[in-house]
Amino acid sequence: MDRDDLLARIDVPSALALLSRMVQHKSYSKTEGEKQLANFMAERMREIGLDAAVAAFGDEGRVNAVGRWKGTGGGKSLLFNGHVDTNPVTEGWTVDPWAGKVDDEFIYGIGVSNMKAGDAAYFCAVKTLIEAGVKLRGDVILTYVVGELQGGVGTYSLIEQGLRADYFINSEPTDLKAMTMHAAAFMFIIELVGNTRHLSKREEAVDAISAACDLIPRLNAMKFSGTRSPAHEAINRVHVGVVHGALGRELHEWRTPQVADFVRIKGSGRYAPGQTEQGALADMRRELDALEARFPGLKAHLMSEDRAGVPTMPSFEVAPDSPIVRAVNDAYRFVRGETQPTGPVAPSCFYGTDAGHLYASGGMEGIVCGPGGRYNTMPDERVDIPDYLDMIRIYMLAILDICG
Repeated sequence: MDRDDLLARIDVPSALALLSRMVQHKSYSKTEGEKQLANFMAERMREIGLDAAVAAFGDEGRVNAVGRWKGTGGGKSLLFNGHVDTNPVTEGWTVDPWAGKVDDEFIYGIGVSNMKAGDAAYFCAVKTLIEAGVKLRGDVILTYVVGELQGGVGTYSLIEQGLRADYFINSEPTDLKAMTMHAAAFMFIIELVGNTRHLSKREEAVDAISAACDLIPRLNAMKFSGTRSPAHEAINRVHVGVVHGALGRELHEWRTPQVADFVRIKGSGRYAPGQTEQGALADMRRELDALEARFPGLKAHLMSEDRAGVPTMPSFEVAPDSPIVRAVNDAYRFVRGETQPTGPVAPSCFYGTDAGHLYASGGMEGIVCGPGGRYNTMPDERVDIPDYLDMIRIYMLAILDICG
């Protein structure tokens, strides 16, 4: 059977129905819903002949679903990775976020882009190949993890439990682009301490709010030292997300005639493979030293935010000529008749993904490529149906290429 015949065997109504059913699971992190969806996926994998089960971790009863399509031997193994937990529903929806609505253009629902469409696509790819009677030499492993939104605790637990493969595909939404690099993330807190005076004598004061207004644009424009290439530098980013300024550490707001002497800033940074959080913080410290020089008497304190044991997402990188990159690129070209956008593609390169854990802790070589992205993390979250179906096709061809 040639590739065109194989791709034509995709059961489109069944693929849409599966994704719709996945959306209907209210799989918020640390709820019974995420466990129910993991069990649902384990059942679906067993139905198509995979050796599948749920793997428990931690002391909160959380589980991941893992299935293995055993090869005949002698081939490379390929692991698919995706999370089933979702962001919360926000205001502004015009469709039911839990209905899994399908119309002529889109599949709608909370989590459909991030990232149940990717989860469903690799299941459907394996299901189609099995039903076509395809035999592979290498194993295909499907993982449906929880806790990605808590720093990737689900995937990290599978790595600790010894799960490995020769290659992986993480199916986070990239609009079918091939992401070969993304940044690591860290959180920071900056406290600016000035010197208050009544507004009548503000020339004598050290105004912490004025200093913050000077500092924030400089932080948001920062690049960190020690990048390996312009591509690595391109995924450096700092963003200030929270600013509080008033009087004293208690941030008293009722005495507005006085110059504010305290500001607390919270934000997030992104750095590339080869850079470190310590190096990024050192660069930020130098920026604060310069701020203190511009505002004599100001004291600026910088600290990394403690996330209470939650792992941070490491950076991720794969060589552009890796077999897994070539396999996905070739599949994309066959399906769409054009060259696949490949590299540290924006905006996905600023996200954290479980690919960082698979790469940094698991020592595996892989790529991030999934459907969705354009309408991610917004009211009426949705995925283009053609993108979802093309992703199934691309995954099918990549499996054949890698696993023989």
